[in-house]
Amino acid sequence: MDDGDDVFMRSWTGTIIGPSHSVHEGRIYTLKLFCDKDYPDKPPTVRFHSRINMTHVNSETGLVDPRYFPLLANWRRNHTMEDILVELKKQMASPANRKLPQPPEGSTF
Repeated sequence: MDDGDDVFMRSWTGTIIGPSHSVHEGRIYTLKLFCDKDYPDKPPTVRFHSRINMTHVNSETGLVDPRYFPLLANWRRNHTMEDILVELKKQMASPANRKLPQPPEGSTF
């Protein structure tokens, strides 16, 4: 959680360690997850803070497009923040993403 005084617990920081056998291996990615008033009935907004080249992630803002990211597109109330991070890591290792050239390590949006 980003703000310990936020009684609604809306803003979170997540971390993903890049999957093995991919261009992401050994990299540490930071993301922001924001839950609006409709959470958990609606998914959080997910935005990479660490710069990444990945399908369904806006190359200018780092925003994960929920229309094309299956877990967010088919959101259910019982899904968790951990589920989002796990699915993003799986997407990093997918054939569409595992070999894409990446920005310099440590760069941010």
